[in-house]
Amino acid sequence: MTDVLVASSSWLITPNVGLTVWTLVVFAISLFILVKAVFPRIGAALDTRRKAIGDSIDAADRTHREADQLLVEYRELLRNARQEAEEIVERARQSAAVNEREARTEGQARREQMMEQTRRDIEAETRRALDEILRDVVELTVMATERVTRLVLTGEDQRRLVEEAVSELDFTVLSGGPSRQP
Repeated sequence: MTDVLVASSSWLITPNVGLTVWTLVVFAISLFILVKAVFPRIGAALDTRRKAIGDSIDAADRTHREADQLLVEYRELLRNARQEAEEIVERARQSAAVNEREARTEGQARREQMMEQTRRDIEAETRRALDEILRDVVELTVMATERVTRLVLTGEDQRRLVEEAVSELDFTVLSGGPSRQP
């Protein structure tokens, strides 16, 4: 059996000129078919693929440049928006300060106006009270004089007595002025 194996495998190892020629002819035909039909298609496919990759790289570069440009524009818009926001805040602060000053000024004027009105009211009330006190003093003086003298005084006598009594009274103490010392 070893002889059979050796005999059947020997034709592969033994050089045979006819087989070699036919192998070379088949190889040459195969190479010719590959060069004429297959390699151009493979080359065209590789060229198409190379062109597609190049186009993709160019598109990616364009997109990258556009993205960089958009980023620069976005940053500029963002910077402008921040600046505008700061300006708005500053204007609001200034407006608040102006409003505060106006409110204080208006409040001060209103307070002074109210104080002046109160002073006028107090002065009017003081004058009214002094007039009332004066009338009461006049009446009391006339009554006291009539009782003391048991006489009915004439208009002239009443006026003279009232003027003397009033001149002796110190009304400045009631009105808040300096008092007279006799």
